[in-house]
Amino acid sequence: MNSSVDRAENDQVENGREARSGSGAPAPVPIAPFRPSPHAIPGLEHGWLSRLRSYFLFDPLIWLYTLGMGILALPGGLFDRSGRRLHWFSSAWSKLIMKTIFSPVTVTGLVNIDTSKPHVYAVNHGSALDIPVLYANLPFQFRIAFKKELLSYPVVGWQLKRSGQVCIDQQNPSHSVSSIRAALKGLKAGLPLVIFPEGGRTPDGEIKPFLSGAFFLAIKAQVDVVPVALVGTYELLPMNTYHIKSRPLEMRVGAPISTAGLKGHDLQKLSARVQKAVEDLYYRA
Repeated sequence: MNSSVDRAENDQVENGREARSGSGAPAPVPIAPFRPSPHAIPGLEHGWLSRLRSYFLFDPLIWLYTLGMGILALPGGLFDRSGRRLHWFSSAWSKLIMKTIFSPVTVTGLVNIDTSKPHVYAVNHGSALDIPVLYANLPFQFRIAFKKELLSYPVVGWQLKRSGQVCIDQQNPSHSVSSIRAALKGLKAGLPLVIFPEGGRTPDGEIKPFLSGAFFLAIKAQVDVVPVALVGTYELLPMNTYHIKSRPLEMRVGAPISTAGLKGHDLQKLSARVQKAVEDLYYRA
């Protein structure tokens, strides 16, 4: 008899098949119309001085931090099977980045969360700098579910793999089973998990539909889902650019959403509820 993880894997494969046309070719994906950033700051301009500062100061320093911290983490990472030492290096790396780019983060709602319990934190994904924001501002050990493509990045890929993060291969879900099992074991042992339910970064600053399968682990481990909205990170560094536009940021944390008693067939309902909670946090004035 297949395990629950295997059944989830099969569901993901079937969902991928349903998205294909009768000829077997992928169904065309509609292109969303351009919409302005929902959190643009009126009157805030980022001209050529901002570009020069980003290209010749911020970006080189971030790569320097990445390389330097990655090298320093190598000795400890070789013997750190739990990933806890590497989490400290990731946190330090993130704090260096956030100090450098002059983008202070205001955190609200986290004081209402019992961070001693293992939750799944569902976060909107607007920027490549979302991960540094999270590592710099979540005051506890956690793991992140990330796409396989990040493994190809020098130093970053090694760090993700060695620190016990959860690698998701969206093209071949069966390759993710061992990583999913490890994440489930971690949740049950008290280690929180951060997920990006949109499956990738937003191209226009708007929250995209959540993938219901992202909440499988929360239901399986019977842990609460905590909605988190990162505000301003898309405007800070959108896709397809290296121009970091310094600005104030917010991390808004909502009330936990219980998964007690939920089963696999409740994934869609849970996903819709969490998405609404994240959107309410994100779009509020």
